[in-house]
Amino acid sequence: MFRYRTWLLALTFFSSLSSPALAGIQSTLPVTVSAFLKTVSVPESALSATILPVGNRTSPLLTWQSDVPRNPASVAKLLTTIAALDTLGGDFTWFTDFYYTGYIAGDTLHGNLHIRGGGDPKFVIERIQETMNTLRARGIKTVKGNMVLDNSAFDLPRLPVGEFDGEVLRPYNVQPDALMVNFKSVILKFTPDRKRGVAHVAVEPPMAGLRVPSKVPLRRGRCGDWRTGLRGTFMQAARYQFRGTYPSACGERSWPIAYIAPDQYASKALLGIWQSLGGKVSGKVISGPVPSHAQLLYRAPSLPLRSIIADVNKMSNNMMAQQVFLTLAMTPNQPATIEKARARILAWWERALGSEMAKPVIDNGSGLSRDGRISADALIALLQHAAQNQDFTDFYESLGIAGIDGTVRNMGRDGTTPLSIGNAHLKTGSLKDVTALAGYVTGVSGQRYAIAAMINHDDAPKARGALYRLVEWAAQH
Repeated sequence: MFRYRTWLLALTFFSSLSSPALAGIQSTLPVTVSAFLKTVSVPESALSATILPVGNRTSPLLTWQSDVPRNPASVAKLLTTIAALDTLGGDFTWFTDFYYTGYIAGDTLHGNLHIRGGGDPKFVIERIQETMNTLRARGIKTVKGNMVLDNSAFDLPRLPVGEFDGEVLRPYNVQPDALMVNFKSVILKFTPDRKRGVAHVAVEPPMAGLRVPSKVPLRRGRCGDWRTGLRGTFMQAARYQFRGTYPSACGERSWPIAYIAPDQYASKALLGIWQSLGGKVSGKVISGPVPSHAQLLYRAPSLPLRSIIADVNKMSNNMMAQQVFLTLAMTPNQPATIEKARARILAWWERALGSEMAKPVIDNGSGLSRDGRISADALIALLQHAAQNQDFTDFYESLGIAGIDGTVRNMGRDGTTPLSIGNAHLKTGSLKDVTALAGYVTGVSGQRYAIAAMINHDDAPKARGALYRLVEWAAQH
């Protein structure tokens, strides 16, 4: 059986002989794509692209520098999620385990409450509250001891906060953690009260030891850049401040902020949520392994993998992608590491796509990297493989729908890509010098095509429209 790379090379050879059977292959860029690149001064040489009918590996619609490895940015999440579905299955769930030492008498635990993270990517406030209410229903309201947190399932290097680009308060920079709580972010909610001339400030989750003003002054005028107008300072782990005002025209707004001391986040958030539900802890919140003699109290299941990858791909959630990536390296009694996760995905790649297909350069599984590389050919092979997976529907539905949702919800609003709207399921990627997309588009004939395109250039973000026009070109077939 020919490998993907073998038949692509064969196609190139026969195309050079002008074989009539391959007359429909496009070896130059569509006029609309070339014209757009010219308007934003991005050379055609910065683009790589492949479009291929799904299930037909012998008749590509277009190939353009398709074997050139390029940085895919967040399109790298496709590799992570396809490998996870292939390896773990859509029903896979993570568990956050609650143990105790000592004994329970009445509504009091006389001992320590241990919480061990299992890598759940979406252990958010609503599910934490549900879990803690379950503990209370089982008779525990007071812990006469410590709350002990165990995140040893991942063994990760300690990196500077905001290492990637210095944006320390941006949630996309949050690093993975086996006990990931609420994305290690604080959400500030502002609600105008025009009668009192203030905006009320709510904090989610309730963070033990964090002081936040309960209100800020209102002002008239347009909403505009309301965050800058608040003049907030969030660099202290114990106190947030506002020296500005909030525009009443904004209505209710939310502002997610990565907590400046991520190593302290889980302890402050879990204690704060427990206390907000009426629970008490007489001791401290500390870190440590679960003792071998501890007794299991409750296992809190995560959402299934199929739900998780929808957030990873549609919303391009970096942290959740890295949690899934590391999960592939988890084994009993052995912590997951980035190196192990890379090795697992590369081994899966060879099994799934064959040793002849050029392997990608993998960093952290999310695409938030300057070092990741993959070719358009390899992305197409990945998408073709996914289309044969028993969980393909889960993967397909995890992608953003052009003009409808996800990171491509605004596609087509300028009227240039009408046929793509609702007919393309795509994952996009963006960095300061990268714009990319990959996924599937259905042509007017009803044929579904796999598409992959990447631009690496200093002005790449300006060229996103060229990729949208490429999708539209495919939709016309």
